[in-house]
Amino acid sequence: MKPGMSLIKHYLQFKDLRTEEYAYLLARTAVIKQRFKNYEKYTPLVDRTLAMIFEKASTRTRVSFEAGMYQMGGSVVNLTTGDSQLGRAEPIEDSAKVISRMVDLVMIRTYEQTKLEAFAANSRVPVINGLTNEYHPCQILADVFTYIEHRGSIQGKVVAWVGDGNNMANTWLQAADILGFTLHVSTPSGYELDPKVAGVSNTNCVKVFKNPLDACRGAHLVTTDVWTSMGYEAENEARKTAFADWCVDREMMAVAQSDALFMHCLPAHRGEEVEADVIDGPQSVVWDEAENRMHVQKALMEYLLIGRIG
Repeated sequence: MKPGMSLIKHYLQFKDLRTEEYAYLLARTAVIKQRFKNYEKYTPLVDRTLAMIFEKASTRTRVSFEAGMYQMGGSVVNLTTGDSQLGRAEPIEDSAKVISRMVDLVMIRTYEQTKLEAFAANSRVPVINGLTNEYHPCQILADVFTYIEHRGSIQGKVVAWVGDGNNMANTWLQAADILGFTLHVSTPSGYELDPKVAGVSNTNCVKVFKNPLDACRGAHLVTTDVWTSMGYEAENEARKTAFADWCVDREMMAVAQSDALFMHCLPAHRGEEVEADVIDGPQSVVWDEAENRMHVQKALMEYLLIGRIG
């Protein structure tokens, strides 16, 4: 631990923060975003360095973290398995001990959650999950902020998840438990959400539906993801067959609330998990959602490095 630092707080999954911490972070995001839109210079992270480690490819994660850190006055070191010892069988514990002595914050986008946890256990600085096979907390943080920005509080609302019981679904379940909304889930047989992976025992915050149309009925937000996530490419053809009825279409949006929003973490495959008319339609907020990755992550980095402001 660096001199003068209190106990390190990592962000490895959504449930690492409490309800009242999210209330602060979401409010803080609104302030930081407004400053950005007003072209107000705000650089609280001067002389701070973020290391970004990518074992999985990235567009939004890299751009949002890198641009966000520079806007906050900090600097960024970008590492991939191809240009560092991470790709040459150095133990992740050793990498963590070295890298965390040279930077102030680490973001990792990798495969197994256990690898992220091993790095964090040996890090002297906060570690952020930029995506793992099991969780995607920064994306759901952006999604929740986007909903609040458009419709107000998410507490008591219904979010419909249509598609794979993947890292996004796991994280939505954690968010439902912590933030007090209900998650409707519909997945093909064999691709179910596993509450044990999400670590959520509260059955009151989730309802499972065989028919995706039923999951969308009355929902305030309908959301999905690609049918084949990174690391599962070998299953692509089998998944296309299994997921054929889980394409979010106009019929699904029609049974949701009249002002329901549509979200997708991107990249999207129009004609597979979502119809073009939906993702490009008036209920879609995917571009705001993508932009908001940067704003929520700026608030998160500020919180992990500085603590509460005001």
